[in-house]
Amino acid sequence: MTRIAVPTREATPEASKPLLDAVEKQLGVVPNLFRLISLSPPALQGFLGMNGALAKTLDLKTRERIALAVAQINGCDYCLSAHTYLGLNLAKIDADEIALNRNGGSSDAKANAAVAFAAKVTRSRGNVRDADIEAVKAAGFTDAQIVEIVAVVSENVFTNFINIVAQTEIDFPVVKASRLT
Repeated sequence: MTRIAVPTREATPEASKPLLDAVEKQLGVVPNLFRLISLSPPALQGFLGMNGALAKTLDLKTRERIALAVAQINGCDYCLSAHTYLGLNLAKIDADEIALNRNGGSSDAKANAAVAFAAKVTRSRGNVRDADIEAVKAAGFTDAQIVEIVAVVSENVFTNFINIVAQTEIDFPVVKASRLT
């Protein structure tokens, strides 16, 4: 049962409605997460702005891999369900790779460095070691891309936390963080 009611489209604040219309135009649906955040038009605007900007960083597979690792670490079933669905269907990541991503790794060497670093950032709340920075750089990531990895982690921590706080009803095929698929 949700702790914060997810509004219907009709019940969302007027300032959020055009933003949700844009989400629906892009995705074809408005997932519960977006309707939940729409309770605060400034929060929705900020989230969509960050989400749109980060879509221009890294590559889709890397962003989805990071989202899977962060959701698993934070125990967010909503985000884990959403990003498993998006990973399989949009990013075309196979189930074995998704399992590795959830564990903070990847079968691709460069992606492994990004996902492992993102997992360390998440677990340590940013308190990574110099060796962690050097490892991600050695894999070919620039300083700008390291900033982008941290930004993707931050975006996902926000969605993890809001969904955990609200206990948002999952509107994707359900995947539980408590066990790996």
